[in-house]
Amino acid sequence: MDGGPSRTAMMAAGGRAAHLIVDSAPYLFQDTVAADLLGAQAEEVIGYHRRFGDHVVLSGTRAQVNARSSYTEARAGAGFPQYVILGAGLDTFAYRSALAHRIAVFEVDHPATQQWKRELLENAGIDATASRFVGVDFERDDLAAELSAHGFDSGTPALVSWLGVSMYLSEAAIDTVLAVLGGFAPGTELVLEYALPPELRDESGSAFAEFALPAAAEQGEPWLSCFTPQALTELLDRHGFTVAEHVSQRDAVTPELWQRTDTLRPADLCRLARATLRS
Repeated sequence: MDGGPSRTAMMAAGGRAAHLIVDSAPYLFQDTVAADLLGAQAEEVIGYHRRFGDHVVLSGTRAQVNARSSYTEARAGAGFPQYVILGAGLDTFAYRSALAHRIAVFEVDHPATQQWKRELLENAGIDATASRFVGVDFERDDLAAELSAHGFDSGTPALVSWLGVSMYLSEAAIDTVLAVLGGFAPGTELVLEYALPPELRDESGSAFAEFALPAAAEQGEPWLSCFTPQALTELLDRHGFTVAEHVSQRDAVTPELWQRTDTLRPADLCRLARATLRS
C-alpha cells in the first residue's frame, strides 16, 4: 500500500454504515461508528448503496460484512482478555463496544492503513487510545515481535479475528501467519474468513464473484486463495488448531434476521472457520 486509502477497508466500513440506512430492520449488525469514521467520504461511499443498493455486489457486501462482524463480535464476549484483529482496516469494535473497556484490543494492519485510520479517528473526534495499533508489513515484519512490543501477552489466551483478508493472500502467506498464531497460548480462538472454490459457491455467491472478482483484480487486489472446509481444517490442524465449526453467512446470525422485507439475502461465497488452539 502506498499510503492512500484501502479500497477493501472502505468497502467494508461503507457496507456496515449503509446497512443501517439502506436496509430495513431487523439489522444483522449495528455499527454506529462507521459512518462517522468515514467522515467526508461517508456520503460518497454510502451514496452508492443508496442509489444502487439492490445490485448483487453492494447488497452482497452489506450481507457479508455485517454477518461476519455479528458472529465474530459475539465471540469477543466469551471471556477473552485479549482481542487481536488482523487486517483491522476500519474496524470500529474498540470505539463502540462496551466489551472494549475490559479487553485489550490490538489492531494489526499495514502502517500506511493505520496512519490513514488515525487521521480519520482524529477528524471524527474519536479517542484512538481505546485500541493498540500494531503496524505490520507481513512481508517484512515479525508479527509476534510487534505484538509483544505493544503489550500482547502470548502466554494468555486471545481471540483472533482474521476477516476479509485470506482470499487476497497466497497460501504460503496464510501459512506463515498461522505459524505465528500457533505459538500463542493454548485456548486461543481464531475466527478466519475464507473464500470457497467456485464449485462450492451457491447461485448468489457465484453471481457476486462474477461481478466483484474481476473488478478487484483490475484494481490490484485479486483473490489468490480459496479453500474447501476440509482443506482449511487440515491446514489449521497442522498449526495446532482444532476447528469447532465452519459457518456459512446464513448461519452467522440468528435465523429470524434473514426474515426480511428488503432484498438483503445470504450468499455462500465465503465462510467463517472457528478454531481453538490446542495445548
